[in-house]
Amino acid sequence: MGTARGFGIDIGGSGIKGCPVDVEGGVLADERLRISTPHPSTPEAVADVVAEIVGKFGWDGPVGITLPCVIKNGTALTAANIDEDWIDTDAQGLFAKRLGRAREQIVMLNDADAAGLAEMRFGAGVERESGLVVVLTFGTGIGSSAFLDGRLLPNTELGHIEVAGKDAEAEAAASVKDNLGLSYEEWAPRVSRYIQGLEKFLWPDLIIAGGGVSKKSHKWLPLLQNRTPIVAASLKNDAGIVGAASAAARRA
Repeated sequence: MGTARGFGIDIGGSGIKGCPVDVEGGVLADERLRISTPHPSTPEAVADVVAEIVGKFGWDGPVGITLPCVIKNGTALTAANIDEDWIDTDAQGLFAKRLGRAREQIVMLNDADAAGLAEMRFGAGVERESGLVVVLTFGTGIGSSAFLDGRLLPNTELGHIEVAGKDAEAEAAASVKDNLGLSYEEWAPRVSRYIQGLEKFLWPDLIIAGGGVSKKSHKWLPLLQNRTPIVAASLKNDAGIVGAASAAARRA
């Protein structure tokens, strides 16, 4: 028997990434393709990019797709770091039509939920079957997912809590570091303050830090000053693709 595969697409504010995934091992099964997110990032424009990525691999099966949005029943209810036209868009129906798939062959997930599912199944959260685990993805914004006794609490928006009167991701996202030209030593206190704000409301047993900036976690995680143990995501910036593909494969 061949290795079980799925296909995942991770839509972010700056890039759209996708490829086939070995859903038994939780690893990419091919070199991922990344295309810059179109501007404006309207549903139609993004759907065209997704179709291009899926077509490049000749994939004809179910597809898992993430969005930086609250997702309920396949519909996007918010739009963070993506065009506001996504709000109230039937994303599942849109991608099914654009990819020529039946609706049930498209699985929509919040991007951080997908990343969290991958980390809990294959990465830093493996065997964390009790307690509260929070996964934070630092990128264009701050995504979050939460797992209680190993079960996902979907659509948490912990990147939007208020810290010092501002939206947290406006102060501590990885994009803020890049846009302001901050060193890791200058950026880390912002992340600490954000997590301290989160810790006023939650008492996690573990925080997993993901997103593109997790590739250099050794440069900033040791600088954080928080009560909660914090570890780097094992799957780094591939977690969203892996989580989306695994969800689609399970649905199939």
